[in-house]
Amino acid sequence: MALPGRDSRRPALLAGDKGDAIVEEAARQLQEYFAGQRREFDLPLEPTGTPFQRRVWRELCAIGFGQTISYGRLAARIGKPTGSRAVGAANGRNPIGLIVPCHRVIGADGSLTGYGGGLQAKAWLIRHEADVRAAAGTACLVS
Repeated sequence: MALPGRDSRRPALLAGDKGDAIVEEAARQLQEYFAGQRREFDLPLEPTGTPFQRRVWRELCAIGFGQTISYGRLAARIGKPTGSRAVGAANGRNPIGLIVPCHRVIGADGSLTGYGGGLQAKAWLIRHEADVRAAAGTACLVS
């Protein structure tokens, strides 16, 4: 059911003229990310969640581009060293995956675990970021 005066195809978070500008900016930044020209997103988004979920999501944004971290290590970073399952649950509730990079969280043994977009997508994103980092690190300037 659409709210009066609102386009039912657009999420409530992005309703109105300001939402249109945010969607356009998000599309631009996503294109740059996939082209290997952007490593982090700068969008005025405020996902709704519990204080714990928002804490986990903020920490996800602190994981470096092309880096991975285990659920347990992420839990320790937020002061909950025995909270890896809770971190995993919060990670799974991330409403703006990729922009809040939940794909960078892996199992303690290095395995790819859980991703709303599927494990193939998670593997591709991790590989994409590693390739972009490697290409940037091996750039050669010839004068």
